Amino acid sequence: MAVAEIKEAECEARAVAWWRIPVFPLAGDSCCNPVSMGYIKKLVEKKIPGIYVLSLKIGSSLIQDMENSFFMNVNEQVREVCRQLAQDPQLQRGYNAMGFSQGGQFLRAVAQRCPAPPMLSLISVGGQHQGVYGFPRCPGESSHLCDWIRKTLDLGAYSKAVQEHLVQAEYWHDPLKEEEYRKNSIFLADINQERGINETYKKNLMALKKFVMVKFLNDTMVDPPISEWFGFYKSGQAKETIPLQETSLYKEDRLGLQEMDKAGKLVFLGVQGDHLHFSEEWFDSTILPFLQ
Repeated sequence: MAVAEIKEAECEARAVAWWRIPVFPLAGDSCCNPVSMGYIKKLVEKKIPGIYVLSLKIGSSLIQDMENSFFMNVNEQVREVCRQLAQDPQLQRGYNAMGFSQGGQFLRAVAQRCPAPPMLSLISVGGQHQGVYGFPRCPGESSHLCDWIRKTLDLGAYSKAVQEHLVQAEYWHDPLKEEEYRKNSIFLADINQERGINETYKKNLMALKKFVMVKFLNDTMVDPPISEWFGFYKSGQAKETIPLQETSLYKEDRLGLQEMDKAGKLVFLGVQGDHLHFSEEWFDSTILPFLQ
């Protein structure tokens, strides 16, 4: 069934745009890699006949797309994605969005900043919505090596040059330096309303029908893994974590997440496996229903 043959009422639910960019320090993936995102695209198209899938690419080639996932200012990337979405005639009635790894929080920024065309649902697969603070695959919180690596990275994470040119620094969240994070984070602190309330951000996010967050229950890549469910470390230390519902962001409802939660719009899913490790069967049974 061709896209043009889909009934108008079905158009919104049968369009999806997605963004896949890796969390540091994985080698960069790209929008159309035939063994990763390209494979997922074909899988979705096979399972949902007639669906329109847009794989978001930042740059003129797969190599540029990969490089930009490390070195292109996230705010510029979000603006480029908003432009692509606005120019795609297939998405104008609305679309579902799916972000893999850091693509999850980047697409949330799209939802908050660019309401046209309307994002209907957001599926975040391993996205780090409260950021990261730690070295991937570090051998445990008690390790002196973990603390040393954190401190080394944190020395330059909030400098202007690093913030402007290193993607992963733009969602580096230091619970020991919350004020510095709020002041100097050019991306995450903005979309998480850390410097004040942007009512437009809140209104646009609350317009979602569903906000689905997938956490990998054996994740050794994201620190802390609870960031994938919008939780984080309790402020002032880096050992005890708290869920979204205990954060000030939720209690003060700065993004409307509390209201969305009460309305049943927030969906928290857990899957066994390390970061982005999931089976086709799980994807079919758990994720595809949100696209139909």
